Amino acid sequence: MLFPAQTCILPPMERRRHHRVPAQVKSLLRANSHEVEGETVDLSLGGARIESSLDVQPGKQIGMKLLMPGDDIPIVIEQAQVRWALDRTFGVRFLGVPQQELHELEQLIDACIALDEGRDV
Repeated sequence: MLFPAQTCILPPMERRRHHRVPAQVKSLLRANSHEVEGETVDLSLGGARIESSLDVQPGKQIGMKLLMPGDDIPIVIEQAQVRWALDRTFGVRFLGVPQQELHELEQLIDACIALDEGRDV
């Protein structure tokens, strides 16, 4: 018996290059001349899932600042591309993150992992 060809489409999480961690990080998002607040709800070295009232469409590029608790200097991501959007939640992929910002992003991710596991940072 012959079966029709089937296509296997992996869910987005299976195609990620970087492990995402739960986060609750206040963010400032910039698109065109608008800057609005949002909350980064999960985070990786390559991107994030964000909840915000910012009106975005897949393909749009935005800038963002991640405001780390207890730190006055935000992590600045100059370019992030919107990959998907649903209601007030969307996913972004970070583009060309400078090495210093990447290092600070790694530290923030480590802090999120520690908080999620109930450890002190």
